[in-house]
Amino acid sequence: METDIQEIQLACFRIGEALFAADIMRIKEIIRPQRLTRLPKAPVFMEGVINLRGAVIPVVDLRKRFDLAEACTVEEARLLVVAVARQLVGLMVDDVTEVVTVQIQDIKPAPQVVEGIGSEYLIGVCLVKDTLIMLLNLDRILTSRETSALAGISRRAEAPLPR
Repeated sequence: METDIQEIQLACFRIGEALFAADIMRIKEIIRPQRLTRLPKAPVFMEGVINLRGAVIPVVDLRKRFDLAEACTVEEARLLVVAVARQLVGLMVDDVTEVVTVQIQDIKPAPQVVEGIGSEYLIGVCLVKDTLIMLLNLDRILTSRETSALAGISRRAEAPLPR
């Protein structure tokens, strides 16, 4: 017996003035930013890594990833810990606002360019309470090369030091 999914739960978050969302099932947890360890020669959008209960997790600043102006305050920022290509990644956002349930048929294709953010990062858009929400395509936030590089960073950081 096949059941088609009729609705999806989305975690909504702000990056600048724009409202984004991601499938709640892809988000492992939402935490306050922790002490970051910066990495030499990391891409510009890579803030560094955090240690979350023994797991080394790379942190990507979505403002920098989308070429948006930097935020003024980090106090309200949140990290969405998500799985991207079987790798945990922390996505830094300005604020997490709410969880909404959206009907699948209400999700429309993403316009080609949305406020400088290329449509390659978006699954689609939908209206919730008269507000346009852009659905992030978590699998496209990082290229396969970037995902491989981050996995290598995590493996190196978790490896025991040679004696």
